[in-house]
Amino acid sequence: MVKPKLLKKGDTVGFVTPSTYVSSPDEIASALRTAEYFGLKVKMGANVRKRTGYVGGTIAERAADVNAMFADPEVKAVFAIRGGYGSAQILPALDYDLIAKNPKIFQGYSDITAMHLAIHQKTGLVTFHGPVMLSGFTPYTIDHFRRALFAVKPLGSVTNPVESNTMRPNHPLRTVKGGRARGPLIAGNLTLISTTMGTPYEIDTRGKILCIEDVGEEPYSMDRMLTQLRLSGKLAAAAGVVFGECARCSPREFRPGFDSTFSLGEIVDDILGGLKIPVLAGLTFGHTADQLTLPLGCQATLDADKGTLTIEESGVEA
Repeated sequence: MVKPKLLKKGDTVGFVTPSTYVSSPDEIASALRTAEYFGLKVKMGANVRKRTGYVGGTIAERAADVNAMFADPEVKAVFAIRGGYGSAQILPALDYDLIAKNPKIFQGYSDITAMHLAIHQKTGLVTFHGPVMLSGFTPYTIDHFRRALFAVKPLGSVTNPVESNTMRPNHPLRTVKGGRARGPLIAGNLTLISTTMGTPYEIDTRGKILCIEDVGEEPYSMDRMLTQLRLSGKLAAAAGVVFGECARCSPREFRPGFDSTFSLGEIVDDILGGLKIPVLAGLTFGHTADQLTLPLGCQATLDADKGTLTIEESGVEA
Protein backbone atom coordinates (compact mmCIF):
# COMPACT_ATOMS: atom_id res chain seq x y z
CA MET A 1 0.00 0.00 0.00
CA VAL A 2 1.31 3.41 -1.02
CA LYS A 3 -0.02 6.61 0.57
CA PRO A 4 0.00 10.02 -1.15
CA LYS A 5 1.07 13.24 0.55
CA LEU A 6 -1.58 15.22 2.38
CA LEU A 7 -3.00 18.40 0.89
CA LYS A 8 -2.06 21.83 2.19
CA LYS A 9 -3.63 25.22 1.66
CA GLY A 10 -2.06 26.79 -1.43
CA ASP A 11 -1.38 23.46 -3.17
CA THR A 12 -2.17 23.01 -6.86
CA VAL A 13 -4.65 20.29 -7.79
CA GLY A 14 -5.56 18.89 -11.19
CA PHE A 15 -9.11 18.76 -12.54
CA VAL A 16 -9.97 16.04 -15.07
CA THR A 17 -13.06 14.69 -16.83
CA PRO A 18 -12.39 10.96 -17.36
CA SER A 19 -16.11 10.21 -17.73
CA THR A 20 -18.96 12.40 -18.94
CA TYR A 21 -18.13 15.80 -20.44
CA VAL A 22 -18.31 19.05 -18.50
CA SER A 23 -18.73 21.83 -21.05
CA SER A 24 -20.99 24.26 -19.17
CA PRO A 25 -19.10 27.37 -18.04
CA ASP A 26 -21.39 27.53 -15.00
CA GLU A 27 -20.37 24.02 -13.95
CA ILE A 28 -16.69 24.81 -14.49
CA ALA A 29 -17.11 27.92 -12.32
CA SER A 30 -18.81 25.84 -9.62
CA ALA A 31 -15.94 23.32 -9.61
CA LEU A 32 -13.39 26.13 -9.35
CA ARG A 33 -15.27 27.58 -6.37
CA THR A 34 -14.90 24.21 -4.65
CA ALA A 35 -11.11 24.40 -4.89
CA GLU A 36 -11.10 28.05 -3.87
CA TYR A 37 -13.12 27.25 -0.75
CA PHE A 38 -10.40 24.83 0.41
CA GLY A 39 -7.60 27.27 -0.47
CA LEU A 40 -6.39 25.27 -3.45
CA LYS A 41 -5.12 26.36 -6.86
CA VAL A 42 -6.35 24.57 -9.98
CA LYS A 43 -4.63 23.26 -13.07
CA MET A 44 -7.28 22.29 -15.59
CA GLY A 45 -6.74 19.24 -17.79
CA ALA A 46 -5.89 20.20 -21.36
CA ASN A 47 -8.96 18.36 -22.64
CA VAL A 48 -11.49 19.50 -20.05
CA ARG A 49 -14.52 21.09 -21.77
CA LYS A 50 -14.12 18.76 -24.76
CA ARG A 51 -17.07 16.63 -25.74
CA THR A 52 -17.12 13.43 -27.75
CA GLY A 53 -20.71 12.20 -27.70
CA TYR A 54 -21.58 11.63 -24.03
CA VAL A 55 -17.96 11.56 -22.79
CA GLY A 56 -15.37 14.26 -22.14
CA GLY A 57 -13.16 13.69 -25.17
CA THR A 58 -11.65 10.66 -26.87
CA ILE A 59 -10.15 7.81 -24.90
CA ALA A 60 -6.67 9.08 -25.71
CA GLU A 61 -7.53 12.64 -24.65
CA ARG A 62 -9.11 11.68 -21.33
CA ALA A 63 -6.31 9.26 -20.43
CA ALA A 64 -3.70 11.82 -21.44
CA ASP A 65 -5.14 14.33 -18.96
CA VAL A 66 -4.98 11.84 -16.09
CA ASN A 67 -1.44 10.75 -16.98
CA ALA A 68 -0.30 14.36 -17.33
CA MET A 69 -1.62 15.26 -13.88
CA PHE A 70 0.26 12.41 -12.24
CA ALA A 71 3.41 13.36 -14.17
CA ASP A 72 3.23 17.05 -13.22
CA PRO A 73 5.30 17.69 -10.06
CA GLU A 74 3.32 20.86 -9.36
CA VAL A 75 0.04 18.94 -9.03
CA LYS A 76 -0.55 17.45 -5.57
CA ALA A 77 -3.95 15.82 -6.14
CA VAL A 78 -6.14 14.74 -9.04
CA PHE A 79 -9.88 15.33 -8.78
CA ALA A 80 -12.64 14.23 -11.14
CA ILE A 81 -14.98 17.13 -11.86
CA ARG A 82 -17.87 14.71 -12.30
CA GLY A 83 -18.70 11.05 -12.87
CA GLY A 84 -21.34 9.92 -15.33
CA TYR A 85 -20.15 7.33 -17.83
CA GLY A 86 -16.97 6.30 -19.63
CA SER A 87 -14.05 6.02 -17.20
CA ALA A 88 -13.75 2.26 -17.78
CA GLN A 89 -12.93 3.00 -21.42
CA ILE A 90 -9.62 4.64 -20.51
CA LEU A 91 -8.27 1.98 -18.12
CA PRO A 92 -5.93 0.31 -20.66
CA ALA A 93 -4.57 3.75 -21.65
CA LEU A 94 -3.55 4.82 -18.13
CA ASP A 95 0.18 4.74 -17.32
CA TYR A 96 0.21 2.71 -14.11
CA ASP A 97 4.01 2.76 -13.80
CA LEU A 98 3.86 6.56 -13.94
CA ILE A 99 1.09 6.65 -11.34
CA ALA A 100 3.02 4.32 -9.03
CA LYS A 101 6.16 6.48 -9.26
CA ASN A 102 4.22 9.68 -8.60
CA PRO A 103 1.71 8.85 -5.85
CA LYS A 104 -0.78 11.60 -5.19
CA ILE A 105 -4.38 11.95 -4.04
CA PHE A 106 -6.93 10.72 -6.55
CA GLN A 107 -10.61 11.19 -5.71
CA GLY A 108 -14.07 10.67 -7.16
CA TYR A 109 -17.02 8.31 -6.97
CA SER A 110 -19.79 6.79 -9.08
CA ASP A 111 -18.36 6.07 -12.56
CA ILE A 112 -14.88 6.86 -11.18
CA THR A 113 -15.14 3.49 -9.38
CA ALA A 114 -13.56 1.82 -12.42
CA MET A 115 -10.43 3.94 -11.97
CA HIS A 116 -10.27 3.26 -8.24
CA LEU A 117 -10.34 -0.48 -8.93
CA ALA A 118 -7.71 -0.30 -11.67
CA ILE A 119 -5.29 2.01 -9.84
CA HIS A 120 -5.60 -0.02 -6.66
CA GLN A 121 -4.97 -3.30 -8.49
CA LYS A 122 -2.06 -2.03 -10.57
CA THR A 123 -0.24 0.28 -8.13
CA GLY A 124 -1.39 -0.28 -4.52
CA LEU A 125 -2.01 3.46 -4.21
CA VAL A 126 -4.55 4.58 -1.61
CA THR A 127 -7.28 6.43 -3.51
CA PHE A 128 -10.30 8.23 -2.11
CA HIS A 129 -13.95 7.40 -2.68
CA GLY A 130 -15.60 10.75 -2.11
CA PRO A 131 -17.24 13.78 -3.67
CA VAL A 132 -16.43 15.00 -7.15
CA MET A 133 -15.89 18.71 -7.67
CA LEU A 134 -19.52 19.26 -8.68
CA SER A 135 -20.93 17.53 -5.60
CA GLY A 136 -23.11 19.53 -3.24
CA PHE A 137 -20.63 19.68 -0.32
CA THR A 138 -22.89 19.90 2.73
CA PRO A 139 -21.17 20.75 6.04
CA TYR A 140 -20.95 17.00 6.78
CA THR A 141 -19.30 16.39 3.38
CA ILE A 142 -16.90 19.31 3.82
CA ASP A 143 -15.85 18.11 7.28
CA HIS A 144 -15.00 14.57 6.18
CA PHE A 145 -13.35 15.74 2.94
CA ARG A 146 -11.06 18.07 4.89
CA ARG A 147 -10.25 15.52 7.59
CA ALA A 148 -9.47 12.78 5.03
CA LEU A 149 -7.21 14.81 2.74
CA PHE A 150 -5.70 17.65 4.80
CA ALA A 151 -4.68 15.77 7.98
CA VAL A 152 -2.71 12.66 8.89
CA LYS A 153 -4.93 11.84 11.86
CA PRO A 154 -7.19 8.87 11.03
CA LEU A 155 -10.86 9.66 10.52
CA GLY A 156 -11.78 7.33 13.37
CA SER A 157 -15.39 6.30 13.87
CA VAL A 158 -17.71 7.57 11.15
CA THR A 159 -21.45 7.23 10.94
CA ASN A 160 -24.37 9.13 9.46
CA PRO A 161 -25.10 12.80 10.25
CA VAL A 162 -26.80 13.65 13.52
CA GLU A 163 -30.57 13.51 13.02
CA SER A 164 -33.01 16.20 14.12
CA ASN A 165 -35.84 13.65 14.23
CA THR A 166 -34.61 10.29 15.48
CA MET A 167 -38.03 8.69 14.96
CA ARG A 168 -38.01 9.56 11.23
CA PRO A 169 -34.34 10.00 10.35
CA ASN A 170 -33.27 11.31 6.98
CA HIS A 171 -30.45 8.78 6.85
CA PRO A 172 -31.59 5.60 8.63
CA LEU A 173 -29.01 2.94 9.42
CA ARG A 174 -30.00 -0.70 9.71
CA THR A 175 -28.15 -3.75 10.96
CA VAL A 176 -28.71 -6.46 8.36
CA LYS A 177 -26.32 -8.95 9.98
CA GLY A 178 -24.75 -8.17 13.33
CA GLY A 179 -21.10 -8.46 14.28
CA ARG A 180 -17.70 -6.82 13.91
CA ALA A 181 -15.09 -7.20 11.18
CA ARG A 182 -11.75 -5.65 10.37
CA GLY A 183 -9.95 -5.28 7.05
CA PRO A 184 -8.84 -2.86 4.34
CA LEU A 185 -11.54 -0.68 2.80
CA ILE A 186 -12.71 -1.22 -0.75
CA ALA A 187 -15.66 0.79 -2.06
CA GLY A 188 -17.52 1.71 -5.18
CA ASN A 189 -20.59 1.86 -7.32
CA LEU A 190 -22.26 -1.54 -7.72
CA THR A 191 -22.85 -1.11 -11.46
CA LEU A 192 -19.16 -0.38 -12.11
CA ILE A 193 -18.04 -3.21 -9.86
CA SER A 194 -20.35 -5.53 -11.78
CA THR A 195 -19.33 -4.37 -15.26
CA THR A 196 -15.59 -4.75 -14.56
CA MET A 197 -15.98 -8.38 -13.47
CA GLY A 198 -14.00 -10.70 -15.72
CA THR A 199 -11.55 -7.93 -16.65
CA PRO A 200 -8.00 -7.39 -15.37
CA TYR A 201 -9.46 -4.73 -13.07
CA GLU A 202 -12.13 -6.75 -11.28
CA ILE A 203 -12.56 -6.14 -7.59
CA ASP A 204 -10.62 -8.11 -4.98
CA THR A 205 -12.77 -8.42 -1.86
CA ARG A 206 -10.76 -11.01 0.07
CA GLY A 207 -10.65 -10.07 3.74
CA LYS A 208 -11.84 -6.52 3.01
CA ILE A 209 -14.65 -4.28 4.19
CA LEU A 210 -16.70 -3.97 1.01
CA CYS A 211 -18.71 -0.73 0.67
CA ILE A 212 -21.18 -0.68 -2.22
CA GLU A 213 -23.86 1.75 -3.39
CA ASP A 214 -25.77 2.77 -6.51
CA VAL A 215 -28.30 5.23 -7.86
CA GLY A 216 -31.36 5.05 -10.09
CA GLU A 217 -31.46 1.25 -10.39
CA GLU A 218 -34.71 -0.71 -10.03
CA PRO A 219 -34.76 -3.46 -7.38
CA TYR A 220 -34.56 -6.27 -9.95
CA SER A 221 -31.40 -4.69 -11.38
CA MET A 222 -29.82 -4.44 -7.91
CA ASP A 223 -30.81 -8.08 -7.37
CA ARG A 224 -29.05 -9.07 -10.60
CA MET A 225 -25.79 -7.31 -9.71
CA LEU A 226 -25.72 -8.50 -6.10
CA THR A 227 -26.47 -12.03 -7.30
CA GLN A 228 -23.49 -11.80 -9.66
CA LEU A 229 -21.22 -10.86 -6.75
CA ARG A 230 -22.69 -13.67 -4.67
CA LEU A 231 -22.23 -16.28 -7.40
CA SER A 232 -18.65 -15.13 -8.04
CA GLY A 233 -17.75 -15.52 -4.37
CA LYS A 234 -17.00 -11.83 -3.95
CA LEU A 235 -19.49 -11.36 -1.10
CA ALA A 236 -18.51 -14.43 0.90
CA ALA A 237 -14.81 -13.54 0.57
CA ALA A 238 -15.29 -10.12 2.18
CA ALA A 239 -14.73 -9.54 5.89
CA GLY A 240 -17.84 -7.36 6.08
CA VAL A 241 -20.24 -5.41 3.86
CA VAL A 242 -21.51 -1.84 4.09
CA PHE A 243 -24.47 -1.15 1.82
CA GLY A 244 -24.80 2.59 1.25
CA GLU A 245 -27.77 4.80 0.62
CA CYS A 246 -29.16 4.09 -2.83
CA ALA A 247 -31.05 7.07 -4.18
CA ARG A 248 -34.01 6.34 -6.46
CA CYS A 249 -33.47 2.58 -6.33
CA SER A 250 -37.16 1.75 -6.47
CA PRO A 251 -39.56 0.80 -9.27
CA ARG A 252 -39.94 3.59 -11.81
CA GLU A 253 -42.96 5.75 -11.11
CA PHE A 254 -45.95 4.22 -12.93
CA ARG A 255 -43.50 2.10 -14.95
CA PRO A 256 -42.26 -0.74 -12.72
CA GLY A 257 -40.04 -3.32 -14.35
CA PHE A 258 -42.45 -6.04 -13.24
CA ASP A 259 -46.11 -6.15 -12.14
CA SER A 260 -44.98 -7.42 -8.75
CA THR A 261 -41.60 -6.53 -7.31
CA PHE A 262 -39.47 -6.63 -4.18
CA SER A 263 -38.35 -3.59 -2.26
CA LEU A 264 -34.63 -2.90 -2.19
CA GLY A 265 -34.61 -3.70 1.52
CA GLU A 266 -36.02 -7.16 0.85
CA ILE A 267 -33.29 -7.83 -1.71
CA VAL A 268 -30.58 -6.63 0.68
CA ASP A 269 -31.93 -8.91 3.42
CA ASP A 270 -32.26 -11.87 1.07
CA ILE A 271 -28.78 -11.70 -0.47
CA LEU A 272 -26.61 -9.87 2.05
CA GLY A 273 -28.50 -11.04 5.14
CA GLY A 274 -27.64 -14.63 4.26
CA LEU A 275 -23.90 -14.00 4.50
CA LYS A 276 -21.85 -15.15 7.50
CA ILE A 277 -20.25 -11.73 7.91
CA PRO A 278 -21.49 -8.43 9.42
CA VAL A 279 -23.60 -6.27 7.13
CA LEU A 280 -24.67 -2.67 7.73
CA ALA A 281 -27.09 -0.80 5.45
CA GLY A 282 -27.62 2.92 4.96
CA LEU A 283 -24.21 4.54 5.50
CA THR A 284 -23.91 7.92 3.75
CA PHE A 285 -21.31 7.51 1.02
CA GLY A 286 -21.73 7.76 -2.73
CA HIS A 287 -24.89 9.26 -4.24
CA THR A 288 -26.09 11.24 -1.26
CA ALA A 289 -25.80 14.89 -0.31
CA ASP A 290 -24.11 14.08 3.00
CA GLN A 291 -21.09 12.15 1.78
CA LEU A 292 -18.13 10.48 3.42
CA THR A 293 -14.63 10.46 1.94
CA LEU A 294 -13.27 6.93 2.32
CA PRO A 295 -9.52 6.13 1.99
CA LEU A 296 -9.48 2.91 -0.05
CA GLY A 297 -6.91 0.38 1.07
CA CYS A 298 -6.74 1.62 4.67
CA GLN A 299 -7.59 -0.57 7.65
CA ALA A 300 -11.07 -0.17 9.07
CA THR A 301 -13.37 -1.88 11.55
CA LEU A 302 -17.06 -2.34 10.87
CA ASP A 303 -19.41 -2.62 13.84
CA ALA A 304 -22.75 -3.50 12.29
CA ASP A 305 -24.50 -3.52 15.67
CA LYS A 306 -23.43 0.04 16.57
CA GLY A 307 -23.77 1.32 13.01
CA THR A 308 -20.20 2.59 12.78
CA LEU A 309 -17.24 2.23 10.46
CA THR A 310 -13.95 3.10 12.16
CA ILE A 311 -11.16 4.24 9.83
CA GLU A 312 -8.05 3.22 11.75
CA GLU A 313 -5.35 4.82 9.63
CA SER A 314 -4.93 7.91 7.54
CA GLY A 315 -4.96 7.65 3.78
CA VAL A 316 -2.30 10.36 3.48
CA GLU A 317 1.12 11.01 4.98
CA ALA A 318 2.98 14.21 5.85
